[in-house]
Amino acid sequence: LIITKEGGQEADNLAVVYSLPTRAVAWAAAAGPLRRFSARQFSNVMAAEAPAGGTGAKKPRPPPPAPPPAVGTAALLIRGAAARVLGLRPGLCGGDLQPVWVTEPGCAKISISLEGSSRTPFPKEEQHRRLVDAVEEEVARLVAADAPIASFVLDAADAAARYGEACGSSSSSTEGVRLAYVPGAALVQLPSNWSLCPTAGACGAVQFLVKEEEGKKKPDTTIVVKRKQLTVKYVVANADAPGRGDAGEAPSAEAAKELDSGAVRVPVQGVDFDLAKADAPADSGGADASPADEAGGDMVVDPWKVKGKIDYNKLVEQFGSTRINEALLTRMTQLSVGKGRVPKLHRWLRRSIFFSHRDMDQVCKCLEDSKPCYLYTGRGPSAGMHLGHLIPFMMTQWLQEAFNVPLVIQMTDDEKFLWKGEYDPTTGDNLMHFRALTTENAKDIIACGFDKKKTFIFSDLEYVGHMYPNIVRTWKAVTYNTARGAFGFQGDSNIGQSAFPAIQAVPSFPSSFKVPLRGNDHMACLIPCAIDQDPYFRVTRDIAHKLVPADHPLKGKPALLHAKFFPPLQGAEGKMSSSDSNSAVFLTDTPEEIERKIMECAFSGGRQTAKEQREKGADLEVDVAFQWLRFFLDDDEELARIEKEYGTGTGEYWSTGVVKQRLIRELKVIVAAHQERRAKITDEEVAEWMRVRELEF
Repeated sequence: LIITKEGGQEADNLAVVYSLPTRAVAWAAAAGPLRRFSARQFSNVMAAEAPAGGTGAKKPRPPPPAPPPAVGTAALLIRGAAARVLGLRPGLCGGDLQPVWVTEPGCAKISISLEGSSRTPFPKEEQHRRLVDAVEEEVARLVAADAPIASFVLDAADAAARYGEACGSSSSSTEGVRLAYVPGAALVQLPSNWSLCPTAGACGAVQFLVKEEEGKKKPDTTIVVKRKQLTVKYVVANADAPGRGDAGEAPSAEAAKELDSGAVRVPVQGVDFDLAKADAPADSGGADASPADEAGGDMVVDPWKVKGKIDYNKLVEQFGSTRINEALLTRMTQLSVGKGRVPKLHRWLRRSIFFSHRDMDQVCKCLEDSKPCYLYTGRGPSAGMHLGHLIPFMMTQWLQEAFNVPLVIQMTDDEKFLWKGEYDPTTGDNLMHFRALTTENAKDIIACGFDKKKTFIFSDLEYVGHMYPNIVRTWKAVTYNTARGAFGFQGDSNIGQSAFPAIQAVPSFPSSFKVPLRGNDHMACLIPCAIDQDPYFRVTRDIAHKLVPADHPLKGKPALLHAKFFPPLQGAEGKMSSSDSNSAVFLTDTPEEIERKIMECAFSGGRQTAKEQREKGADLEVDVAFQWLRFFLDDDEELARIEKEYGTGTGEYWSTGVVKQRLIRELKVIVAAHQERRAKITDEEVAEWMRVRELEF
């Protein structure tokens, strides 16, 4: 629909359209083919549609036109992000939507009330741009998380009883209350004529449009404190993304209460903390506490830091992943033990140490249908590897053997230099130091027992040219706002750090390995990793369809198996650190060092006195010796016995000292066997594993 001036020229001020009554816009949206009206003609048409004055009750006003699913999904994410940044209750802060998409496809303008913001006093006007940027970055994080979106209808009384005010104002509809839920973001009422995308990432990147137009006092995206309102004009990347009907699970009352707290969940640089504290190095073990840690001690899990007491159930909900259930374990058993390749399911699967996944069920289907898959894991080389570093490699070795599949292992020596590199005016930089560490770490990796015929280890510094076309495609597909939201880049991050996530992403695509995978671009990829690495691959999954053939079985999305963190010796919260020698058992430790570290440094869940230990037993959740036995003791019956006796203060394993000695014996065997295998691996042998060649599968 085009509105023209009386002279026939198209109106150049889109405010003409915006100022029309809702009834007019709804009529225009349903008008069908493109039509041209003069302002007077349009006025006459609308007058004809209106009821005659004074001749009876007015016709009910039709509801506003429903936004396209992607636009409506983005509106939901913006409400959730604004609530987290500005301290709002997403169900009560509103979200009036102007139908900009009628004239500008993929666009909309949303107004959110700042009434009730827990940011009191509200930040000054010069800080508003930082707040808006933080909301946009939080939206990018939610898009990257790609959590499943649920929409459902509840009886009004049931909704009030379960969620209270969390779902917004009560509804008078006899059909009940229709709600939409994004894990970790929002639970809000949903208009009856809206359709949403199935996941948060389906709408694609959401860009805020901050325009200074001639004649306008305020930009389209702004905070107006006097009106207590945030207004955002935005555009979605996947404007034509399809929607779906009501589906998905309603959240628990506890999850809804958490979302409805009205607390500030996202501290903002330059508003809540000093700029100098903003940027943390890409070292998951040695990073300082984030502002959120300092403010409230909340759990923090991202690729750089792990802080606080880890609640894995909450992580699954926040990340939008799926718990590994018995049905999936049964399928994995049939595909491995059932094929006679391994004697039993790996203990880390049996004990829920690998506890969460993305699309592992689809990988199982590929294997059941005899479609080839491959494994991908990696390592940022360092001067010393500890037992925690071996967890993903030990699991990957079992998966390779169990499923009889090829494997690629990325050594990110480039990443280490970008974050840890140094320059000396006399000797130059230390880039090649990290390449040398790649060779040394590769020896430890090879010692885990991989099949050489099916395994390709590569250094980014040497192999990157083979992957470069896919790196460029990934750079093109991911906006900088998405990267900032997912990875936390700040103004003082170097440009290599900002570009690096694409380099870690592209091994997920088989076309990055034309020679090793023999040109098969349809292979599904499975990545075993600790759950803190999930943000890298959530972004990858969002753009994966652009880098694979249309008939790829997973549409290019890499599948993931998530591991829990291997606890440091000092306590079961967080994970081990290479920067603290007493937090870990290193692969180079002697038997004496292993015994000293376990006896002196391993945090105990035992009681203060023998009498109290006999009466109450140990707290196994915090006892490091027991938790490490869960990782390394393969005998389920013996572990169950230790759990029972140590947890009750009875039997042979009643005390901390006895349990620690059992762990010491196990670790000495594991480390000694690893050291013996590694000693036989030469630099020449490593070079063979790293040679670009066809793998056998």
